Amino acid sequence: MHSIDQLEKQQVGLRLPKYLVEEIDAFTEAYNVNRTDIIMEAIKSYVSEQKAKAFYDRFSDSCKELRKVLATDEDSAELTTLGGLIDELEDH
Repeated sequence: MHSIDQLEKQQVGLRLPKYLVEEIDAFTEAYNVNRTDIIMEAIKSYVSEQKAKAFYDRFSDSCKELRKVLATDEDSAELTTLGGLIDELEDH
């Protein structure tokens, strides 16, 4: 949740290509919303997607690192499947 201070709006200037402004304006007319709402939602969606991507990238890197560590174990042959990896993690 955001605090009241964080929800306060601040004016930001930006330049967009004309075709994009025209698309936004067409959308505002079709769905009876304003430019600010469309742009805010687009930015929130983009930020959310980037955060998720960063999380999954870090998770993937961590899994690779864990796999390397566990591969030094004698039972590394069992780690070729997700089930083997889960079993190994549960045993430790």
